[in-house]
Amino acid sequence: MPTLRIAPLCLLALLAVGTSTAQSKDKVPVTVTSPNGQVALQLFDAETPSTDGVQLAAGALSASDLRYSVDFHGRRMMQSARLGLELVGQPALGPGMRLLTAQPESADESYTIPVGKTSTVRDHYNGVRADFEDATGRKLTVEVRAFDDGVAFRYLVPEQPALNQVHIANELTEFTFVKDATTYPLILDGYQSSWEDEYQRRNIGGLHPDWLIGLPLLAEEPGLGWVAITEANIDKYAGMYVRKDSHSGRLTIKADLSPHINEAGVSVPGLAVDTTTPFQTPWRVLMIADEPGRLIESNMVLNLNPPTKIADTSWIQAGKSAWDWWSGRAAPSVSFKTGMNTATMKHYIDFASASGFPYMLIDASWEVDPPGSGLWNFHTLSDITRVTPEVDMPELLRYAKEKNVKIWLWAHWTSVNKYMDQAFPLFEKWGVAGVKIDFMNRDDQWMVDFNHRVVESAAQHHLMIDFHGSYKPDGMSRTYPNLMTREGVMGKEFLKWSARTSPLQNVTYPFTRMLAGPMDYTPGAFGNSNREDFVPQNIMPMGLGTRAQELALFVVFESPFEMVADYPEHYAGQKEFDFIKRVPATWDETRSIGGRPMEWVSLARRSGNDWYIGSLTNWDERDIKIPLTFLGEGKYVAEIYADAPDSAVQATHTTLSDSTVDRTTVLNVHMVSGGGNAIWIHPVAKP
Repeated sequence: MPTLRIAPLCLLALLAVGTSTAQSKDKVPVTVTSPNGQVALQLFDAETPSTDGVQLAAGALSASDLRYSVDFHGRRMMQSARLGLELVGQPALGPGMRLLTAQPESADESYTIPVGKTSTVRDHYNGVRADFEDATGRKLTVEVRAFDDGVAFRYLVPEQPALNQVHIANELTEFTFVKDATTYPLILDGYQSSWEDEYQRRNIGGLHPDWLIGLPLLAEEPGLGWVAITEANIDKYAGMYVRKDSHSGRLTIKADLSPHINEAGVSVPGLAVDTTTPFQTPWRVLMIADEPGRLIESNMVLNLNPPTKIADTSWIQAGKSAWDWWSGRAAPSVSFKTGMNTATMKHYIDFASASGFPYMLIDASWEVDPPGSGLWNFHTLSDITRVTPEVDMPELLRYAKEKNVKIWLWAHWTSVNKYMDQAFPLFEKWGVAGVKIDFMNRDDQWMVDFNHRVVESAAQHHLMIDFHGSYKPDGMSRTYPNLMTREGVMGKEFLKWSARTSPLQNVTYPFTRMLAGPMDYTPGAFGNSNREDFVPQNIMPMGLGTRAQELALFVVFESPFEMVADYPEHYAGQKEFDFIKRVPATWDETRSIGGRPMEWVSLARRSGNDWYIGSLTNWDERDIKIPLTFLGEGKYVAEIYADAPDSAVQATHTTLSDSTVDRTTVLNVHMVSGGGNAIWIHPVAKP
């Protein structure tokens, strides 16, 4: 159980509670400070003066607003900004509220997870639950937690006579920057989106109020630090976006909830969340660090979710998978007709088995009614006969088991929604390892609930889940670790029809999308190309960037269920494939070496006694230094896959070298335009 203690500033806030509705110069905000003392959040009610010198004025920020601010290293990082909930048919919860009580708390505990960026997670924070009331007696609680790597807050609305059925139109939640920060937004064309687009670089002042921005949103405040805004533990609620505030004249972005869509798929104008008291919102998260790479190390989003509900997680196993969708329709140099058929799927099962991969994902078009539609005819499925005329599923399941490979199956979300109660027990009977569920493209309240129903039902039947066509992660994998990965990113598939998934985006994803959690990007292209020679093509697709960069993606990008995307024939006889076969899909430890979004990134990850380092650059040639201070005592061997001298022209070329290193070694890494570097470091074998 978390240990509780009263922090001095919180105690002072408790003593300062008064009954007057006018501001008191002596009243201080409720302040929550991180365990290391470097991050602090202040809560201001209608009676508490702001402490950051912000001019309070109607139409911008009123003295009667419920507000908060954030400090980092003793300096103001986020200025006073609104808190509260906008209700349908009632005054908002937040404005005019005064503090009643504030209950401090803290926790310092560790837990293990079966798959992730670290095997053990420390959950260490100071917190407070502050209860507020307005003049009509309506109550609202704001819960705050301050970690060493950021702060988070959420709203709790208790059961009360004045509020039973609650219709939330939006939130009043704002995020106000002290300086005109440089942001890296994902600008979406609407709430129903696959989240597949390029990240941009814009100052807060240059954001347009009409732009709908997906989370996480990364920002750099010059001279102050880096902050990433996202959310955690979305449950019985709508997903959150942000927009630039067009009215306040301040450097403010405001929350914007996904509109409500009912079970019939009909949008309800002016409504985001339909709920009853008591309820709680997701956590509004501000990840904070001096350097952007430190944000990648954070497990804060996981920590803000409930503990696991799966007692036995031994069946949840990370691993790489062969995958037919990228390449299986036209595999070269084979004696059979390629496509969605039994012979092709057996070919990929053979490849997975020979490579030591535990999984084979059979993607879209194995299902029926009609073929390729993504809709199941469950009568056919339950017969366990041929699912389509070309796919003998019972034979594939038998063959895969013989080859020690487990099958994942693709599914359209509408089929899962309709047949989940029949399909998941059947898949468990078949021995299926997991289900890749696609095309949700929404995060309204109903769709969020669908996600929860899926992972809970799947867990009961020992099925792992990959949410494709999905919104960002929110840390649900702590509660249901059978949720292995999500898409919500413009992945490798885009190279079939465009050049949009480029090294520029590859060096940006770790600081943006990946801060929310693992991402199903599907690396592994071995038809590598530079910018000049790249041609998007559906058959025999090419990779954009060097082969060394492609190897490094398996280290830099986090996904416990990781595709190996290309044709088996493209890997045959290639020395670089040894690295892909060896590199793990889950980790004991993750360290940032350095980087900046849209420029470069370098990460080190540990599995047991071995370390793997992945480095990527954008279209700029780059030299970086990698100090190996994270190594233990003794000597190690570093096997280095580097860009060859001619890799900028011949992108498939790499050099492989090895050297003896220890924790005092500093490696010099050179990357060509669009290049990368992948390193396996392991202890020197004892004689």
